[in-house]
Amino acid sequence: MWGEIEEPVKAQPILIEEVKDEDKFDLPVKAETSYQRFVIYEPKDPQQQLPEPPCVSWAETACVNNMVEAIAQSGSPVKSQQIGEPELTLEERRAELLRQYRSRPLVFLERYHASLKPSDLSAFAHVCSDPRAQHYSQVVQRRAGACADRTRRANISAEEQMRSREPLLYEQYIGQYLTDEEILERSQEAMQGNAEETTGSSTAGLAHLLLNSYQEHLIQNRLQEEQEREEGAEEEEEEEEDEENEDGESAQRKKEEPTAEEKALLREEFVSQMYQHFLDGKDRDFNYSEVDENPDYDNLDIVSRDAEDKYFDEDDEE
Repeated sequence: MWGEIEEPVKAQPILIEEVKDEDKFDLPVKAETSYQRFVIYEPKDPQQQLPEPPCVSWAETACVNNMVEAIAQSGSPVKSQQIGEPELTLEERRAELLRQYRSRPLVFLERYHASLKPSDLSAFAHVCSDPRAQHYSQVVQRRAGACADRTRRANISAEEQMRSREPLLYEQYIGQYLTDEEILERSQEAMQGNAEETTGSSTAGLAHLLLNSYQEHLIQNRLQEEQEREEGAEEEEEEEEDEENEDGESAQRKKEEPTAEEKALLREEFVSQMYQHFLDGKDRDFNYSEVDENPDYDNLDIVSRDAEDKYFDEDDEE
C-alpha cells in the first residue's frame, strides 16, 4: 500500500514541472499568436477599405442649402447642355450645384459669385485663406454695399426710376394694375417734383418738361420692344400646347383684379427682383467696375454706424 501511495506522490511534482515547462513555452506562443491576429486584420485590398471620404458636415448646413436653392431658382445656367436636350429640373439643378460646391468650392464661388449675397460667404469659410476666395468675397460684399447705398439714396427704390430701368418688369408687376386715377396722380407728383427743383426759372422748368417727355417716349418704346420680344417667345412655346386652353387661361388671368394686399406683395416682389437684377450685374446703365474695385463699399455698414454714433455723440455734447 505504501508503494501504491508513493507513485502518485512522485508523479505530482512531475506534472507540476510539466505545467511549468508548458507555461514557459506558452509565452512566445501567445506573443506570436497576438502578432498573427494583428496581421490577419490588416486590409488585404486598401482600395476597398479606404473609400473616398464623405462630404464634411458643413456642406449640409442651412447656409449652403439656402445658397444652392437661390441659385437653382435664379435661372442661371449650371451645366452645359446640347441643343434639344431637356432642361434640368429644379431638383436636378440643386443636385448639380451641390456636387459642384462639394468638389470644387473655389470654382463654384468664381462661377456664381454674381448670384451670392454676403450671408452666403460663410459657406466658403474653409477656403477663405485662398486669394481667389478673398477677391470674390470682396466683390460680393461691394456689390451688396453699393446696392444698399443706392437703395438708401432712393436711386433704385424710386418707382419712376425703377420703371425707367426695367419698364417691362414694372408693367408686369405694377403698371398693368394701376387705375386711371393712380396714373394721373403719379404724373402730377412727378411734375410737382420737377417744379420744386426748378423754382424761379421758367426756362429750366420747360427744359425739365421736355426732358421728361423725351424720357417717357424712350420708356414706352423700350416697353413695346420688350413686350413684342416676350410675346414672340411665348408664341413659340404655345405651338406645342392647346391654344384654346391657353387663350382661356389668359383671358381668365386678365379678368382677375388683384386686391390691395396682392398689389402690395407684387410691389415688394418687384423691388426684390430689381435688387437681385442689380446684384447679378444686369443693370445696363451702371458701371460695375466702379463698385467691384472700390474698397469704399467693403465696410459700408460700419461706416454708416460710425456716422450715426458721431451724430448722436454731437447731440449729447450740445
